[in-house]
Amino acid sequence: MAKQKTAYVCNSCGYDSPKWIGRCPSCGEWNTFAEVKLGKSSGGVSSNDGFSMSVGSSPIAMSQIATEDSPRINLNDNELNRVLGGGLVPGSLVLLGGEPGIGKSTLILQTVLGLKDKKVLYVSGEESARQLKLRADRIMENPLSADGSATPSFDEPNVLVVCEAMIETVFKHIESVDPDIVVIDSIQTMATENVESSPGSVSQIRECAAMLLKFCKESNTPVIMIGHINKEGSIAGPKILEHMVDTVLQFEGDRQYMYRIVRAIKNRFGSTAELGIYEMVHNGLRPVSNPSELLLSDIEQSEGLSGVAIACAIEGVRPLLIETQALVSTAAYGTPQRLATGFDTRRLNMLLAVLEKRIGFKLCQKDVYMNIAGGLRVTDPATDLAVIAAVLSSNVDSAIDRNVCICGEVGLSGEIRPVSRILQRISEAEKLGFETILIPKANLNGIDTKKMSIKVCGVRKVEEALRFLFG
Repeated sequence: MAKQKTAYVCNSCGYDSPKWIGRCPSCGEWNTFAEVKLGKSSGGVSSNDGFSMSVGSSPIAMSQIATEDSPRINLNDNELNRVLGGGLVPGSLVLLGGEPGIGKSTLILQTVLGLKDKKVLYVSGEESARQLKLRADRIMENPLSADGSATPSFDEPNVLVVCEAMIETVFKHIESVDPDIVVIDSIQTMATENVESSPGSVSQIRECAAMLLKFCKESNTPVIMIGHINKEGSIAGPKILEHMVDTVLQFEGDRQYMYRIVRAIKNRFGSTAELGIYEMVHNGLRPVSNPSELLLSDIEQSEGLSGVAIACAIEGVRPLLIETQALVSTAAYGTPQRLATGFDTRRLNMLLAVLEKRIGFKLCQKDVYMNIAGGLRVTDPATDLAVIAAVLSSNVDSAIDRNVCICGEVGLSGEIRPVSRILQRISEAEKLGFETILIPKANLNGIDTKKMSIKVCGVRKVEEALRFLFG
């Protein structure tokens, strides 16, 4: 009997080695190698899975390749369609990752329940059919009737459920059902007979994903895989899993808040700059078409309070008006604290250094706490000016007018640098009823402000902005 061969694969970059190595020579990470038992087949795809690649191995001229105009599948969810680039591409392999309990299965289940003209095969390796039925009833629940009782109205024959963890049996169900969309929940629970290891191991995940990828490309059937993430925040399993799929979606959010965000980390059929926002309600996830109104819903409660500034940020390609909160207090210990929630702490330290060096406000002996309201994490540099304004407002205990919106990137010399998509930012602030917006003066070139109902003020330096806000 031949001895089974083993290899070691790096979970971060997919580099393989015949023996265990402490540090990966490819990515430089430590202790990322995991043992992988090589299966019976070569190339990572089983030879008895019932599918064979239809494309020949001989080279074909690009002009001779036949293409069909296959429209994207409309998922009846504007937020998810936007992140995918306009809909689900036929024959694509999509991976949705997120923390346990964040709402991945709920998002996919409510999406496929709304597809009335598509046959969906939902493969569950984690939940029973009864658990899925109870969740579907809760998602499809009607509004309360006159007597206060809720009557579920779930009767969707196009969604077929099978509870199976062996990938070979899943392919048999796919052949008999012939679905339009396949959902795998989750890829970490799938296993194949060709690999002698437990489900969730590196070798099992890579082998099952390769078989699903092969099925997608030859049958032109889209497959949505749900995956978990590890404690570092990356997709659990080998890094090669993200390289194999066509689209990687990250489902994130804070459990203490009601908002959930879907980001496209990788998308071969669209932009990775898009994001979708959802609100967690009692019967599922509600798409939020205008998140600025929800993020500013409690704006009247903070009227007259210091340390609050409204920033106009761009997340993806959509503008968001968010509330930046700052608290400056005397340091109780020898070393002042610098803490930020939803904002980069290193960028906060840089802005505080600019505020002290260029403006003259001494904050070296004070604690500074920064928070982005709503549980969002903002990376747009156009929020710099709003952060500085909120910090100074808390330091001098003077409130900023709530009808003023701020956007601008701050340089190390104290100048206000221009930002992108300025017309979208102005239109969003104008739509939500703000009277004044503070923007970099360089962005005023080519903008006709006379036709706008909002007052647009341009500033060159941080001193001008602070003088406009505080007099």
